Amino acid sequence: MEKTIALIPGDGIGPDVVSEAVNVLNAVAKKFGHSFTYKNVIAGGVAIDKFGEPLPKDQLQIALDADAALLGAVGGPKWDNVAPEIRPEKALLGLRGGMKVYANLRPALMFKQLKAACPLKDEVVGDGLDILIVRELTGGIYFGERGTSADGNTAWDTEKYTWAEIERIVRLGFESAKNRRKILTVVDKANILNSSRLWRKVAETVHKDYPEVELNFLYVDNAAMQLVRNPKQFDVIATSNMFGDILSDEASQITGSIGMLASASLGDGTGPGLYEPIHGSAPDIAGKDLANPLATILSAAMLLRFDFKLEEEAKAIEAAVEKVLDEGWRTGDIAGDIEKVKASGKLVGTKKMGELVVSKL
Repeated sequence: MEKTIALIPGDGIGPDVVSEAVNVLNAVAKKFGHSFTYKNVIAGGVAIDKFGEPLPKDQLQIALDADAALLGAVGGPKWDNVAPEIRPEKALLGLRGGMKVYANLRPALMFKQLKAACPLKDEVVGDGLDILIVRELTGGIYFGERGTSADGNTAWDTEKYTWAEIERIVRLGFESAKNRRKILTVVDKANILNSSRLWRKVAETVHKDYPEVELNFLYVDNAAMQLVRNPKQFDVIATSNMFGDILSDEASQITGSIGMLASASLGDGTGPGLYEPIHGSAPDIAGKDLANPLATILSAAMLLRFDFKLEEEAKAIEAAVEKVLDEGWRTGDIAGDIEKVKASGKLVGTKKMGELVVSKL
């Protein structure tokens, strides 16, 4: 198989972790007889520095012309004071909107080897957690009408959804749940918001096509509480852009480390998907060989699974990561008792962790 992958290293530790994911992809290509070609995309703060804007059209086009795109991270305090319309984060919205990737899949998976890093009690998490959050990505309050009054004393952002925007997310939630534990929870604020009441109406309608899946509804405040009180009740969560943004970060923390979690942003399948770790740019450790590359490597596995339909290859990467963790290798963020890990000789940096995953392939 010959495929082109757009690489969007971005800012901070983005280039560090994307580099290791590429090494893993190259190892997979060699083992399974594929050929991956890479095209670089300049986006985020580095694009502001070079072009004066976070996502020039020609850079977006490189991503659109590829078969899939792998993103590192964007942003950092260096660009805190730029004009709001050219903040680095605008590159993310531009990529999502331009690539028409409307659904973000975020698996909140607690690796059994990292159970000690989970902040919740053993009796709450039991033998592990495996929650999939399906977040709407190109609608809602992040893309709605907004403004600020002339005197600067009033500002507004509009939460707006259409039936079609909701249905494609809810349907993906049902499809995902059908192949898992068959429970879908739609999270909303239907006691207050008209848009949330539409989410419920759409979900109940689509549910008729998936009678084997149990459908539940939770208000977002209750869902946030339940994630730390009883997370094992959740299988698949489907929700709006803003609620999904908040809940997926909360879910990542209860799994032990944000540095382990991958994500996939998917559209209707006619264009490339966008894959990225859910952590930020961590500029304080950029270029210091300290970042954990595993979330980006696992994002590359999702890329192979969803865009290239290479299930065996995706599982090979995931199994390699498991083997590395089984052997006790750790970057600083997942080390737990860091002095103990250091004494064992198993504390490693970004590059060594990438090399270890390659070696297990």
